Amino acid sequence: MAETKREIERKYEATGSGTDSDGPGLPDLTRVPGVADVLDRGTVDLDATYYDTVDLRLAAAARTLRRRTGGDDAGWHLKLPVAEGVRDEVQAPLSEKVPRALAGLVRSRVRGAELVPVVRLRSARDVRHLVDADGALLAEVSVDSVRADRLAGGEGSAAWTEIEVELAEGGDPAFLDKVEKRLRKAGVVPAGSASKLARALAETGGAKPYEPQEPPEPVTAGDHVLAYLRTQRDALVELDPDVRRDLPDAVHQMRVATRRIRSALRSYGKVLDPAATDPVGDELKWLAGELGVDRDREVLTARLQEAVAALPRTLVVGPVRGRLRTWSAAQRSGSKRRLTGVLDGARYLALLDALDALLAEPPLLGAAAKSPERALAKAVLREQRRLAAHVEEALAAPPGHDRDLAMHEARKKAKRTRYAAEVATPALGKPAKRLTARMKELQSGLGEHQDSVMTRLALRDLAAQAQEAGESSFTYGVLHGRQEQAAATAEDRLPGWWEGAVSAADALGRTR
Repeated sequence: MAETKREIERKYEATGSGTDSDGPGLPDLTRVPGVADVLDRGTVDLDATYYDTVDLRLAAAARTLRRRTGGDDAGWHLKLPVAEGVRDEVQAPLSEKVPRALAGLVRSRVRGAELVPVVRLRSARDVRHLVDADGALLAEVSVDSVRADRLAGGEGSAAWTEIEVELAEGGDPAFLDKVEKRLRKAGVVPAGSASKLARALAETGGAKPYEPQEPPEPVTAGDHVLAYLRTQRDALVELDPDVRRDLPDAVHQMRVATRRIRSALRSYGKVLDPAATDPVGDELKWLAGELGVDRDREVLTARLQEAVAALPRTLVVGPVRGRLRTWSAAQRSGSKRRLTGVLDGARYLALLDALDALLAEPPLLGAAAKSPERALAKAVLREQRRLAAHVEEALAAPPGHDRDLAMHEARKKAKRTRYAAEVATPALGKPAKRLTARMKELQSGLGEHQDSVMTRLALRDLAAQAQEAGESSFTYGVLHGRQEQAAATAEDRLPGWWEGAVSAADALGRTR
């Protein structure tokens, strides 16, 4: 079973020359504000083998996967960057092979390539604990004497000594600034490498991680479309492990990235050849659908919980909250297992490869070479005109099933127009940014309406379950009525939202 801990640390070259010492290479750290004592925890021998693909895909993405013995946390460790100096360390028990859970967390980057030992690091770690007046741990300071041996892609070795300062769990990151101030005053400087592995790869010779070149500033319409697609492709790959770890909003964000790519491919069919992009778009639609199972469950559960919480106690009759928890857990269990299976499947990995290939050799058409001011604006306004037909249909339809369907279709077209405007914003500036905002407002309003439709369906299901169990269905009826009112409110506000969107589209049209 994998566990995760947040690691906040800083690394330094062990070059200090302070006269008062708390260990090899360390100055007197009791002079750090808040530190009452420095406790010697002895020396421990660590032996770690780092795994990566032969072409070092994990190292290129600042991920490290290792099998380590020695110390009090022997096992497999996968480190995922969160921010500068902050990483999540996912841990799994010792085994001979890479644990399945950790292999899954790097699959979007590794794809079908084999994970092999690339570097072995043996360290003698001299450990000190910085504690406050109550004896509570503030930070762990380690002086590591490291030997690195290359196992793949080269045969070199290297040796160095470095200092690590790791914040105690729940500690204030500002404390690390105080420690660093003391270290710098003693001549200790920050390490030149972000991790031991990065330094080992740099100093042992042989193959180095691929460093992609920053693309030049976009000039043509094609440049802008490709820049947008690259950003969303990167988001898709980045979010994969977050979805597997069930982090908040990860499924939603991954689904959004998927839809943005598909929408851009369809909206800019004059820039990129649809004959080449349509098959990719079909696969993106499939992935968005799979992601939607979890996302729809999240939205419905949150909406129902909020609705129940808003009711006066006198209107909550029977075990409503308990039934809702049971319903949500059953929905979640099935969808989560299915989604993990999708992300482990060959079809999903083939889609990621297809996106990479599309961006490496884009199927550009004539409009790709044109100025973005004309080509991008034209595509955005074309989407807005398509949207207009659906909004007019929704406004003309009588309340009920037909209007619900028309508003749902309008919502999808509003989202597509919004994403098309997002692509154009870096080139077209404020007019495109304003249209994006108006489309987001329209999409959100129409989304509220659709959520009310789906919530009413869920309430009918819950009411039926309650009746079958001999419980009162009164509360579900009350909630159903409130959702009907929410839908009516959205319908009443649609003309105003649409007026703002039309005004923004007219302003964009004048920039052509």
